[in-house]
Amino acid sequence: MLIGKKGEAKTAIETADSASITVRGKDLCNEIMGHASIAEFFYFHLTGKEPNAEQEYFLNLLIIALAEHGLTPSVQAARMTLAAAPEALQGAVAAGLLGVGTVILGSADVCGGMLDDAAGRVEAGKSPEKAALEIAEEYKAAGKFIPGFGHPIHHPVDPRAERIMALADERGVSGRHVDALRPFPAAVEKVWGKKLPMNIQGPMAAVLLDLDFPKAAIRGIPILARTIGLIGHLNEEMERPIGFLLAHYGEEAIEYDGD
Repeated sequence: MLIGKKGEAKTAIETADSASITVRGKDLCNEIMGHASIAEFFYFHLTGKEPNAEQEYFLNLLIIALAEHGLTPSVQAARMTLAAAPEALQGAVAAGLLGVGTVILGSADVCGGMLDDAAGRVEAGKSPEKAALEIAEEYKAAGKFIPGFGHPIHHPVDPRAERIMALADERGVSGRHVDALRPFPAAVEKVWGKKLPMNIQGPMAAVLLDLDFPKAAIRGIPILARTIGLIGHLNEEMERPIGFLLAHYGEEAIEYDGD
């Protein structure tokens, strides 16, 4: 029984024969290997097109910016999983990636939708400040956290967010989404009554959308970046294990209050 929409039995990504591997119409060994960076290959594999210089630059920048941020919940889950199953590196990586969600690391696509909305309101005649304020008020009225704002460590600003915005301006790639994002910090502060730092997710979404990166694939960049970071932590876990210590002190910190 076929479930869901019927699609064509075709793929445009890869084919192979006894002597070659073809990816998006290019010979893997002779045209891609030794010629493309990870960012170039990622974009090419995703879209079938070669990235321009700015698309490659910001993909590299964002992957590096997102790869590492200490003993985050996803890293702790990965290290504890490897401690329990040292033969399963892939299982430990998977355990860490399952922690990439809208609360931690994975809200850039939601930010992208919000910025599309803001840019659309500006193009309909509203000022960027008015559009940002309206959207902030709508999120607050609905009892929702506004994506791209707040961070448990970085106050009053996330240095990564500032760096991305500065480089977008410096390299001339800022467009309608970056411009739509600029008034949000003031709008959020006004509506919430306190300063919430703009985190990396907003600038990431804004720059990628202004660079015509596929909107549906924006969440994939944190996943790719965090995979790199997890492998580094898991390599250290093999050499300097702390997975069981994390589990021990996590349990020690919780007080039992059952009957």
